[in-house]
Amino acid sequence: MRVNRILLSTALVVVALMIQVSVLARLQLPGAVPDLLLLTVLGLALVYGHLAGAFVGFGAGLLADLAPPADHAAGRYALVLCVVGYAAGLARPENGRLKSIAGPLLVVVGAAIGSTLLYAGVGALVGDTAARHVGLSGLLVSAAVYDLVLAPFAVPFVMWLARRSENDPLGENAPTRGSAKGADVATGWISSGTGLNIGGQRGGRLRTRAQRVRVSRATRNSSRIKGVKRL
Repeated sequence: MRVNRILLSTALVVVALMIQVSVLARLQLPGAVPDLLLLTVLGLALVYGHLAGAFVGFGAGLLADLAPPADHAAGRYALVLCVVGYAAGLARPENGRLKSIAGPLLVVVGAAIGSTLLYAGVGALVGDTAARHVGLSGLLVSAAVYDLVLAPFAVPFVMWLARRSENDPLGENAPTRGSAKGADVATGWISSGTGLNIGGQRGGRLRTRAQRVRVSRATRNSSRIKGVKRL
């Protein structure tokens, strides 16, 4: 991941975790807790793709596992968000831009249900049966509803910030006019050079000095004409 992605992802994950622990977890809502951290991972994965989504999800889940008042084994939620971030990144829209709100909302619902099921499944493997006492069906419905209500406010904002970081002019992959023109000029030079077959003739005979001078002049003239046409 690039530096701007790491910095933005870290800042968003820390802020989302603080809001979730200090505000959302204290609302005492029935069923599940609105998962702002999950929505943040989804927004970043929908812009950055599946690999970055997996890394961001793992880091966000690990912070949630270690943040108080965590009452579960460390690494449990990290595994869940890693899988969810990878899966959400596979649904990344072209250029990271939303064409319809229906797609991201379906991703949110699927992630809310999938993360709850995966979290309960991992808990059952390590001997945590809390989901059975609370009621898994109630957790699934409440998690989907809460995240779906919170998603229109969180996911588009996170995606907007992620796209802004991708359009950073100082980024390593940011296109510039100079580089684009340089690529065109380089292409013109390569094509003109291969068309003129500089360096030798069929049968291995060397060109004379006068022929090489004419070829070099023709190359310069053709490159100048091409450069004018590109303006």
